[in-house]
Amino acid sequence: MALNLIMLGPPGAGKGTQAERFARTRGIPRISTGDILRDAVHEGTEIGKRAKAVMDRGELVGDDVMIGIVQERLDRPDAADGFVLEGFPRTVAQATALDRIMTGRDPLIVVDIAVPETELVRRLAWRLICEVCGANAAMEDLGDGAPGVSSRGEGAPGVSNDTNGDGADRVVLPGANANAPETIAAVRAIAEPHRCRRCGGRLVQRSDDNDAIVRERLKVYQRQSEPLVEFYRERPTFRSISGAQSPDRVAADLTAAVEAAVARPPVGTRVVPGKARSGAQS
Repeated sequence: MALNLIMLGPPGAGKGTQAERFARTRGIPRISTGDILRDAVHEGTEIGKRAKAVMDRGELVGDDVMIGIVQERLDRPDAADGFVLEGFPRTVAQATALDRIMTGRDPLIVVDIAVPETELVRRLAWRLICEVCGANAAMEDLGDGAPGVSSRGEGAPGVSNDTNGDGADRVVLPGANANAPETIAAVRAIAEPHRCRRCGGRLVQRSDDNDAIVRERLKVYQRQSEPLVEFYRERPTFRSISGAQSPDRVAADLTAAVEAAVARPPVGTRVVPGKARSGAQS
């Protein structure tokens, strides 16, 4: 059975970080709409040319283009055994189109990462991004007093490859138990804490990560996402987990949620929705 996973969650929930981590452990591709949009434009595909024309006019890419790009990506051989889709769908119209795309394939597993607004504001306000590659980090868990560096080893992930603004990870000193391998960029981050572990670029704060703008972005997300979550909630393969935990705990809950969804009740069994908690809904 192919493992087709959709990750939902607001900006700052860490879904990009968790999507990448889960995809890596399962050996399936992590598909981010931001990444595939850039790839389509770079490769000059027909749908990529349409997207480029829209972006060159300074407009937002519409549903029809995004749906076409996602379908093009999901049709590739490496997605046949499953995928982790992050950043899509964002609307009920996109979710309906995705159902059509998935006709004849194994069902979608949908996991929503829920985080209180106060925590999201805190995370986003302290987030740093690499000005070169766009990776995210957070100035928290100061540990040895160096801003942007966590002195923890075991279980502490490195800078997320998430470029969609969802990663809330830390810049981690490489150690014997660190998850990420030691690289030149990682070693440089020890001497210069405000350097990206992935490429060595300078870490800066996003211009739109101030309190007022963050809260407005979260309101927009709430308006868009509430109908989307309700669209999926009654499905036996829908789960919600708490993202207001350590990255390792969220990863464990994500794994448990997916396993519970795979062992889902028969089609037609009603799943009673409940509040997100530290474990997966069942």
